[in-house]
Amino acid sequence: MSVSVRIPTILRTYTGGAAEVAGEGGTLREVLSKLDADYPGIGARILDESGKIRRFVNVYVGEEDVRFSDGLDTSTPDGAQISVIPAVAGG
Repeated sequence: MSVSVRIPTILRTYTGGAAEVAGEGGTLREVLSKLDADYPGIGARILDESGKIRRFVNVYVGEEDVRFSDGLDTSTPDGAQISVIPAVAGG
């Protein structure tokens, strides 16, 4: 399945400055694996050492936060928009 992945500013050094890149895969796990293959190192910024989405990174497939659905096994239908959004803290 072909999808588009929105890349936050902080991770665009991995994508040569691109704000959005093409991705492939039937699940979020597959899309992120392909993304890391195409842009080495970006996967480690999204996933932790155990392969889970990092605590301060939010990932959406369409309008759905994957933490409240099937996580990395969330379906990514053809044409889906995936957004990687780092959490922002302040005080």
